[in-house]
Amino acid sequence: MSTAGPFLSGDYKGNSEDPVASTTGARASDKVVQRISGSSFSQEKVPADTEKGVVPPTYDHQADDLAESQARRRAFWAYYKPFVLAGIAAVILGWWISATILKATRHRWIVQTIFAWFFLTVIAFRYIPNSVVTRPVSAIWIPMVEEPWYRLPRSLRLTIGWLCLLAIVFGSAFGFKPQGNSNYGDRAISVAGLFVFQFCIWLSSTRRSLVPWPTVIVGLFLQQAVALFVLKSGAGFSLFNWIATLASDFLNQSQAGATFFFDAATVAKHWFFVNTLAAIIFFIAFIQMLYYLGVMQWVIKSFAWFFFKLLNVSGAEAVVASASPWIGQGESACLVKPYVDLMTPSEIHLTMTSGFSTISGSVLAAYINLGVPAQNLVTSSVMSIPASIAISKMRMPEVDEPVTRGRVVVDRGEQKDGGPANALHAFSQGALFGLIVAGQILTNVLTILSLVATINGLLTWIGRGFGIHALTMQLVLGYVFYPVTFFLGVPRAEILRVSQLLATKLIANEFSAYTDLHGIMNSANPLSPRAFNIASYSLCGFANLSSLGIQIGVLSALAPSQAKTIVRVATSAMICGYISTLQTAGIAGMLL
Repeated sequence: MSTAGPFLSGDYKGNSEDPVASTTGARASDKVVQRISGSSFSQEKVPADTEKGVVPPTYDHQADDLAESQARRRAFWAYYKPFVLAGIAAVILGWWISATILKATRHRWIVQTIFAWFFLTVIAFRYIPNSVVTRPVSAIWIPMVEEPWYRLPRSLRLTIGWLCLLAIVFGSAFGFKPQGNSNYGDRAISVAGLFVFQFCIWLSSTRRSLVPWPTVIVGLFLQQAVALFVLKSGAGFSLFNWIATLASDFLNQSQAGATFFFDAATVAKHWFFVNTLAAIIFFIAFIQMLYYLGVMQWVIKSFAWFFFKLLNVSGAEAVVASASPWIGQGESACLVKPYVDLMTPSEIHLTMTSGFSTISGSVLAAYINLGVPAQNLVTSSVMSIPASIAISKMRMPEVDEPVTRGRVVVDRGEQKDGGPANALHAFSQGALFGLIVAGQILTNVLTILSLVATINGLLTWIGRGFGIHALTMQLVLGYVFYPVTFFLGVPRAEILRVSQLLATKLIANEFSAYTDLHGIMNSANPLSPRAFNIASYSLCGFANLSSLGIQIGVLSALAPSQAKTIVRVATSAMICGYISTLQTAGIAGMLL
């Protein structure tokens, strides 16, 4: 038996409270080993039989004490939980009544009502069974809607679905008066672009005969409905504007820490190294604390259930797609870690596509600090969830039977060793992880921008030999992306500049593209409001070459046996994610 410390002398006296030690004292033939476990020390008696290869059972006092302490805490919380929740509910209800009555806050009653009654409902259903709502709804929904609907022929159901989709697309594009420098011609081009993108994906499908058209129709319908709700309804605009303002104000709290290390004058200069990285570290630390408390798992599972029911995807796919806008590419797959090794190629393709089509909350602060409207970022990420599912399933339809079909599963990620002891410890560990992420962003942006500048310098040197004095990667790929940008509905005079931003996003990353967009908007010749909004939507995704390597690395580590499949579908998933983001921008262009 190997030991972590030296053998002690034989004068050890047994502890009467230790069931392992003898109550009459230690025998001369017994030996005691000092065992180190983490940072604690415990003494165990090792009989002489150990020398003969016989190892007696040991008793772990630390684990027993920890289990007893956890049991006491659970009993304490179970007893006082109703009183605590009732107190919280009373405070929320009082706040809602007061905020609705007071003249200073009465104007935001929609957001306040949604916010307050959401939490009141969550608290109430901790004790009210779901059947109180589901049974009456099912009693009406199933006999009056579901059963008659599924008695219709499948072809008729698909026809109705397509007609509903066309109605919401054309109604959105031509049912509202254009704003600013937009016109119906630009909106018509955005509509045409939507069909062009979908046709190209269908044409490249691996199994066109197996495309799940109900999933595609519902996904596109949801994407259009979210855009319509946010951009053309007072309630939707107020809600998402409040979410965006809340996110911006929350991230600005990191400036207090930045001011402590630097000074107010430095923070007021809005340097990337100071403001943006501080916000990223703070945000990631906060998210890690929410994970420890189980809040993020609950939010993600609720989103996943919604898309799981509507889009008929597997539970693992629904969880990953729903989590991608909040925790980003790669990390979202960790929520279904036990099932990644069992995923079908179609599931892996959707997992990667959803990661490429959105951004994550950890970099939200960086883009807001570059002047991108927070509302555009949040709306684009939410719209891209159903879009990524629809596009991925059209590109690579499911031909196998997923393990998680019919159920939503979320891995809580409890750590056996080294896990946080409490919420504050989780926040501290999250801050350390945030520092690592901030360092990666800093180094990646620095090196990629330098590499792009080097390549552009070489191209300019070569171009001068042909009489071209501004030959760059952005210029070359800008012309390649010119027709793509045209179908987004960008005004003709600004297509080239926006297409160069799309090229920068693909070759470098979305942060570099947003940096260029920020420079353009602060120049003497900024983009028009329509072009700026379409550009801000179209850049909101991780579909670029560097992210391709990140996703391959993360998923291959989670599922080594799937490495070949991951590499094989990765490029296709990146293109689908890129098109998903462009499609979101095009739909926004229909409504501007």
